[in-house]
Amino acid sequence: MGIVDLLLIDIGLSMDAFAVSLCKGLGMKRLDLRQAVIIGVFFGGFQALMPVVGWALGKQFESYITSIDHWIAFALLAFIGGKMIFDAARGDGYDELAGKSMGKLDYKELFMLAVATSIDALAVGITFAFLQVNIIGAVSIIGITTFVLSVAGVAIGHLFGARFEKPAGIIGGIVLILIGVRILLEHLGIIAF
Repeated sequence: MGIVDLLLIDIGLSMDAFAVSLCKGLGMKRLDLRQAVIIGVFFGGFQALMPVVGWALGKQFESYITSIDHWIAFALLAFIGGKMIFDAARGDGYDELAGKSMGKLDYKELFMLAVATSIDALAVGITFAFLQVNIIGAVSIIGITTFVLSVAGVAIGHLFGARFEKPAGIIGGIVLILIGVRILLEHLGIIAF
């Protein structure tokens, strides 16, 4: 597997993290580069960590992991997306959800989002074990690419969110739920992307 193959795999894996980063940026009244970098580190870190975990697990646990990974991702994204919609529709708690109450990010939520968007990377790591891929090089490319796309996603999301604050929270929640539904339907074989 060459570097071009790895880069294409990573871009595919990073799209969920990019979309979630867009949603986080939608809720920012002002672009906070520090928070964008933290979001990038969470998503890039988990996208790099999960293939290592999958690679370490190897073939013996493949059937257990791949049989439930889509349900875990769906549940986490649906829960967080539903909370975003609820809070934005109520009109209170929106700033908190976007990470601006007292200038802090919600690290628990960020952790859940990072796990949910990187579950597929776990299965890719199992595949890497079968293909004898250099895991250090592969996860380095995966982590860096996801980091860059996530920071860019926050910045792009901010450009739109600063203008459409309340609707942006609702749209962001809907996007998270749709990502979860897409992951679920893909793994159930109902749709193919």
